[in-house]
Amino acid sequence: MNASLPAPFVAWFARRGWMPRAHQIAVLDAASRNQDVLLIAPTGGGKTLAGFLPSLVELGRQPADGLHTLYVSPLKALATDIARNLTAPVEEMGLAIAIETRTGDTPADRRARQRERPPQILLTTPESLALLLSRRDAGSFFAGLRRIVIDEAHALAGTKRGDQLALCLARLSQLAPAARRIGLSATVADPDLLRRYVGLDTPARLIEAEPGAAPRIGLMLPQERVPWSGRMGLAGASAILDRIGQAGMTIVFVNTRAQAELLFQAIWRINEATLPIALHHGSLDINQRRRVEAAMARGGGTKDGLRAVIATSSLDLGIDWGGIDQVIQVGAPKGVSRLLQRVGRANHRMDESSAALLVPANRFEVLECEAAIQGVAAGELDGDPPVPGGLDVLAQHLLLMAASGPFGVEAMYDEVRLAQPYAELSRRDYDDVLGFVEDGGYALAAYDRYRKLFRDAEGLVHIRGERVARQARMNAGTIVEAPVLKVRLGGPRGLVLGEIEESFANHLREGDAFMFAGRKLRFLRLREVNVEVSDGASGDPLVPTWAGSKNPLTSGLAARVRRMLHDPEARLLYPEPVQEWLRLQLEHSVLPGPDDLLVEIFPRHGRMFLIAYCFEGRLAHQTLGMLLTRRLARAGAQPLGFVASDYAIAIWCAEAPPADIGGLFAQEMLGDDLEAWMAESSMLRRTFRNVAVVAGLIERQHPGANASRRQVTVNTDLVYDVLRRHQPDHVLLRATRQEAAGGLTDIGRLGDLLARIVGRVRVMRLDRVSPLAVPVMLDIGREHVRDEDAEDSLLAETEALIAEATGAAEPSTEEMRIAPGHAQELRRLTRQPGVRQGGRRPRPYRGEGGGRSPAGSAARAPGRPGDRP
Repeated sequence: MNASLPAPFVAWFARRGWMPRAHQIAVLDAASRNQDVLLIAPTGGGKTLAGFLPSLVELGRQPADGLHTLYVSPLKALATDIARNLTAPVEEMGLAIAIETRTGDTPADRRARQRERPPQILLTTPESLALLLSRRDAGSFFAGLRRIVIDEAHALAGTKRGDQLALCLARLSQLAPAARRIGLSATVADPDLLRRYVGLDTPARLIEAEPGAAPRIGLMLPQERVPWSGRMGLAGASAILDRIGQAGMTIVFVNTRAQAELLFQAIWRINEATLPIALHHGSLDINQRRRVEAAMARGGGTKDGLRAVIATSSLDLGIDWGGIDQVIQVGAPKGVSRLLQRVGRANHRMDESSAALLVPANRFEVLECEAAIQGVAAGELDGDPPVPGGLDVLAQHLLLMAASGPFGVEAMYDEVRLAQPYAELSRRDYDDVLGFVEDGGYALAAYDRYRKLFRDAEGLVHIRGERVARQARMNAGTIVEAPVLKVRLGGPRGLVLGEIEESFANHLREGDAFMFAGRKLRFLRLREVNVEVSDGASGDPLVPTWAGSKNPLTSGLAARVRRMLHDPEARLLYPEPVQEWLRLQLEHSVLPGPDDLLVEIFPRHGRMFLIAYCFEGRLAHQTLGMLLTRRLARAGAQPLGFVASDYAIAIWCAEAPPADIGGLFAQEMLGDDLEAWMAESSMLRRTFRNVAVVAGLIERQHPGANASRRQVTVNTDLVYDVLRRHQPDHVLLRATRQEAAGGLTDIGRLGDLLARIVGRVRVMRLDRVSPLAVPVMLDIGREHVRDEDAEDSLLAETEALIAEATGAAEPSTEEMRIAPGHAQELRRLTRQPGVRQGGRRPRPYRGEGGGRSPAGSAARAPGRPGDRP
C-alpha cells in the first residue's frame, strides 16, 4: 500500500508512528489518474493530509515555479489553521514548498507580493478567490495550477458562497484546464449531489473512509430546573462551569453572537476560581480572535492555559485544535449533521470517541436534543435539497470576469453552465442577467450609473473603465452584512475591540452601557466610523444583536421529534421533569402524532388562542402564521397577533376560530393568499435590498466612505418601486422572489407540511391552556420584556400558566394586560424574546490567564430574531 509514497514520506510517517490510511492512499491513486475526488472521512481521520498529499508528493518530486495548489476554505480561521498544520510536515521532510494564506485579513503588501511571486500552495476563501480571478493578470497567475482542494465542501454547496465558488471553479477550468479537484467533507447527507458539485466534467470519484469511533453525547440539564421557555440557555451556566473545571479544554458552542456574549458574562459572574475562559465570534477584532486561536493551539489543562472558549460557528468547521477534551452545545443543535460537525471538534482523533454534552435552553429543546442524539446514533444525516444558483451571484460574477478582460457571450454562457448550481441555467435568465449588468435593464437603462459593460464590434463584452472595475472589486462578496462600526476603547486611535452594527450604535446615548467582547463598556460618542467607549460603565448593559438568519430545525430532526413523542417507549428517554410534562399533556389533551397536525384551541384572558404544533422550523412557521391570520380575519375571528417558534405557532383572536380548522390549513393557501401577502408585506422589499447589493445594483463600499443602512434602504426602495411599476419581470425581481420563496419563507417545507396533513388535522378544543402550550404562550410575554418590572410580570405569568395547565388553578378571566399592542403584529414578522441576566463584569481571555473585577450589574438583551451565528 505504501509503494506509491516516496521514501521521504514513508520515513516521515514512520517517525510519527503512523501508517498511511487506506483513504489517503486512495486519494493519491486517484490523483495519479487525473481524477476529481470527493473524500468523506470522519473527523480526525486525516482528511486534510489526504487532500494535500498528492500536491506534496508532486512538489517533492518536482518543485514548481508559481502556484501549484489552491486550497479553498469557508472560514478564514480554517485557512490559517491549515497553513500552520501543513507547515510542520513540509519542514520535517525538508521540502522546498512555500505555503501562504490570502484572505480578507491578509495585509495589502503581502497580497501585492503574492501576485508577483505566488507561493506553491495558497490557502484562501471564495471571496478572495473571486477577487484574484477579477485581476487582469489572472490568466498568468493561475496558468500553472494543478490542484484545487475544497475543504468542508458540504458547508459551501447550496449556499450563495457555494454558488460563487462554483462559478470561480468554472473559470479556473478555462484558465488551468489541467487542474484537478479534491473535495473534503466529514458529514454529507447527499454524496451524489456533492460529487457533482466537486467534479468538472463528470461527478467526482467518491472515496469513503472507514467510520471512526462513535461519539459519546449526553444531555446536561440546569441544576435547579428545566426552563419552560427562553433560548439563551443561561440557566445552565453553573453546570457548564462545573464541567469546564473537570476538563482540560472545552469548546462551548452557542448559536448566535448575542448568546455568546450573554453566556460568557453569566459564566464569568460565577467563575470564582477565575478559570481562563475566552470568547470567540466573528464580530470580535481579528487580533483577539487570533490570540484565542493561538492559545487553543497550545492546548489547555495547564495552570495558566486556556480552559474554555465560548464560540459561535466561527469555530464550527474542521480546525484541528488537537487538545479539546469536550464540546458543550448550549441550545438545540437544529440538525444532526450540524451536531456531528461540532462534536467532531473534541479529541479530533478518528479512533477515539468525541465527548459532547447538550444543554437545552427549554423543554421543547430537550425533545430536540434527545432526538438529535438518537439521530447521531442512527447515522441519519440531514441536508437541504439542491436549489438553482442565485441570479444575483451570477450578475456579480459576470461583472468581475469582465474586469479581468473581455469575454464572448456564447463562451461565457457555456462556461457558467460548467458550475453545478448553474448547469440548468436557461438562456433567457443568462441573457437577462448579462443585460442587467450591461445597462440595468429596460427600466434603468437611461441612468448612466447602471451602465457597466459594453460590447465591441466583434460582440466581445468589456467593462466600462477601471473605475467600474475598482468598484466591482470593492463590493465583491455574497454575505450582505449590515453596516458596521468599529468599537474603539478610548479615543479615535484607541484599541479596536471589534465591530457592532450601525443600527445598534445609532440608538446609544452618551453614558449607555453595553456588553461587547466580554466587557461592560460605556458609550462615549459616535465619531465617523468609530464607536468610542470606555471601561467602567454603570447600569444595566444592552447586548448587541447582529443581522442574519438562525439555523432552522431540519425536517429530518423534526420528523424524529414527532415520532419520539408518539412512541411511549421513546418518551422514557427524556428526563423526569419532561416526562412529567408530557404525562400532564396526555391528561389534559393529546400529543402530536408523527404525520398529523395537532391544533389546540382554548380561551384565556378574554382571548381565543389557537396553537398549532407543526415542528417545521421558525421560518416556515412565520410564513404560516401570516397566512393563517389572513384566513382567520376573513372568517371573522379578528386575529390580533401570533408568535412562532421552531416547534409551534400561537395565534390569539378576539373571536372564536371557525368550526372547520382543517380548512384553514388547506394547500391552496400557497396560491392567492401567499401571492397577496408577499405583495403587501415588506419582506420582498427587504429581500430585494440584499439581492441588489450582491448583484451590484447598489454599491455599499466607496473609496473613503461607505453607504449607511439608511442610504442603502432609500436607494433600493426607490429602485424596487420603479422596477415593480415599469418592469415587473426584471431579472432582479425574479431573483428576489426565488430567494424569498426559499430562505426567508421556506415555502417548499411549508408545502410539504400542508400536503402531509391533508385529512390529518386533529383539533382539541380545551377549556384552558394545555401543558404543551405553556412554552409558546410564554413567548408572547417575553417579546416585550425590557425592564425588571416587566420581568417580574413575566415570572408571575409563568406561574399562572403552569398552574392553569396542570389543573392547580382555575383559568383566569381578567383581560390580558401583558404584551399589549399585538394588533400591529399582522404587519411584521415575530421577534425573538428577550432575556435578562445579572452579573459581574467579565473580561475576555488575552492569552495569559483569567481574571475578573466586580461590577454588580445586570445585562439586558433586546433579543431580536436576526442575530447572526
